[in-house]
Amino acid sequence: MRILAIETSCDESAVAVLDSERGLLAHELWSQIDLHRAFGGVVPELAARDHLRRLLPLLRTALAAGATAAADVSGVAYTAGPGLIGALLTGAALARSLAFAWGVPALGVHHLEGHLLAPMLEIPPPPFPHLALLVSGGHTLLIDVRQLGEYHLLGQTRDDAAGEAFDKSAKLLGLPYPGGPELARLAAEGTPGRFQFPRPMLDRPGFEFSFSGLKTAVAVAVRERVIDAQLRADLAWGVQEAIVATLTAKTARALEATGYDALVVAGGVGANRELRSRLAQMAAARGARVYYPRPEFCTDNAAMIAVAGLHRLRAGESSALPILTRVRWPLAELRAPALPTASVQHG
Repeated sequence: MRILAIETSCDESAVAVLDSERGLLAHELWSQIDLHRAFGGVVPELAARDHLRRLLPLLRTALAAGATAAADVSGVAYTAGPGLIGALLTGAALARSLAFAWGVPALGVHHLEGHLLAPMLEIPPPPFPHLALLVSGGHTLLIDVRQLGEYHLLGQTRDDAAGEAFDKSAKLLGLPYPGGPELARLAAEGTPGRFQFPRPMLDRPGFEFSFSGLKTAVAVAVRERVIDAQLRADLAWGVQEAIVATLTAKTARALEATGYDALVVAGGVGANRELRSRLAQMAAARGARVYYPRPEFCTDNAAMIAVAGLHRLRAGESSALPILTRVRWPLAELRAPALPTASVQHG
């Protein structure tokens, strides 16, 4: 099968072509960071309008790069949720129109399932079952992944997600949008141990997270001091250390509880180098292996939507009209495909 995939859940416009035998043939992405930087965050209406401008040129480029004609496409996958409703609808409308015109099935894909399956683009892919840490600007989840489509939520954040804590702390430190990557870069210049911010909920059993108190602690630290360049770097080190230590400790607890020897780390925060290093050390000490997507597939992209779409379309799933998108979509509502998991060849 050859799948065309479209991702427009938030502020990235993306198109990919994935072949079940030849692997990923093309993936194109347009980021709206410059558009939203002036506002310090994503403006939903502007995001939807920019998707309208970018999708068709990206589609043409991806089809050409993948040497793919309409007759070669077996199905069209698109992000149906969760996400910004206007942004989701632009991608869904294009995907459904193409599928109708080409006479092929279309499938609305769960955005988080795409993130969970992104490491399947790599060699070797993660085995099932495994533990997954899905950590991004909007989500912090620990998931028991029994098989494709069978996801059991172990724990999640009760308030801010880890990526949100990175971004809000960065804003308090006066760093430009998007703040998370800027804070991580600055933390490398910080003095270890100068600031010890709270590790929320580590003193409680279970797998839940909470990061709103960290943001408050950073706000207090900034308000009480005159901030120079070194102090800003030291604060950044303290913020990153608190988030990474919390994520690592909770993930270690979940690995021990499940008994799994495979850990998948997905989502935008999964590209953080310090987090990757600490998780790798923790997993190795327990005889487990960590699986990541490559950095460009940690953030939102269409390649991950293509992977999820391939497996489900190959199992005979499709989405009927009318076009449905969902701002909120619990991962637990997904079900495993009716047929065995499709294999993806890696070039």
